[in-house]
Amino acid sequence: MKSYSDTYKQAGVDVTAGYQAVELMKEHVARTMTSSVLTGLGGFGGLYELDMTGMTHPVLVSGTDGVGTKLKIAFLMDKHDTVGIDCVAMCVNDIICCGAKPQFFLDYIAIGKNVPEKVAQIVAGVAEGCVQAGCALVGGETAEHPGMMPADEYDLAGFSVGIVDKAKILDKETQVPGDVLIALPSSGVHSNGFSLVRKVFNVENADLTTYVEKLGAPLGETLLTPTKIYVKPMCALFDAITVKSVAHITGGGFYENMPRAIKDGLSAKIKKSDVRVLPIFKLIQQMGKIPERDMYNTFNMGVGMMVCVAKEDAQKALEVLKANGEPDAYILGELAEGDEGVILE
Repeated sequence: MKSYSDTYKQAGVDVTAGYQAVELMKEHVARTMTSSVLTGLGGFGGLYELDMTGMTHPVLVSGTDGVGTKLKIAFLMDKHDTVGIDCVAMCVNDIICCGAKPQFFLDYIAIGKNVPEKVAQIVAGVAEGCVQAGCALVGGETAEHPGMMPADEYDLAGFSVGIVDKAKILDKETQVPGDVLIALPSSGVHSNGFSLVRKVFNVENADLTTYVEKLGAPLGETLLTPTKIYVKPMCALFDAITVKSVAHITGGGFYENMPRAIKDGLSAKIKKSDVRVLPIFKLIQQMGKIPERDMYNTFNMGVGMMVCVAKEDAQKALEVLKANGEPDAYILGELAEGDEGVILE
């Protein structure tokens, strides 16, 4: 690559660093390639050939998201190889709520100063997320923004496109009272509520590397635990039974996300004692003196995804999930008549 501008470099943008970053990330991107990808890195667009075998009416489903202020923990820990997993997870976990399978992903990194090794670490995480989701990383963009943000900081976002046969799009209108709600456990805080988390723990002034007995790990390590990706177990479930709806529990917690996957006139009836709350949430509530309802209205509380199935399919659903990487899936509650959205007793 002969492109070089000394004048542009003096203004704060080193184009050669961008080329070096691309070279360093190629090995990570290669891990995500499938036979449907028709181009490599470097083009103006990523070409992807859709396999619509067996579909009568294919529908594309798209999702976009970022990692949010969880990135601040990555900056403080100087650890950048996991937040890419979060970025992928926040997109693909939304897509599967429609019954779709993610096909490909693109990322966008805005960074104060392009340090090729750091960018490669970020993309390594994105690639790992794509491998976990079974989708291809077909492209992306790294933009150096001197003066817009500190040199050692960055923002990370992305989007994914999936596909589903129209007849298999999940339909919450088929729900009836007595349908069973199944919880797929989260890996931790995932990528939501970090503005509150950072305030509670005063992370800028805390020692994030000190071991915390209640967590069984240092605080920083626990907070950086990547968002779990549910694509493969959920796709296996879609193939095995009729799933009525799925809710990805993100910002807004139980009270915002569950009603989005529930038919009007019905509510999720859940016993608080049945929710397997992770230690990190107990610590957040204790340290921040946060009311219980606010906790359930901000965090996933240990439930990363809620799946609604007919009562007669519940046991088979658990068996399929446990056979496909979700051994700790459990019955969370059921649907009941009412317009409360979520009834936590």
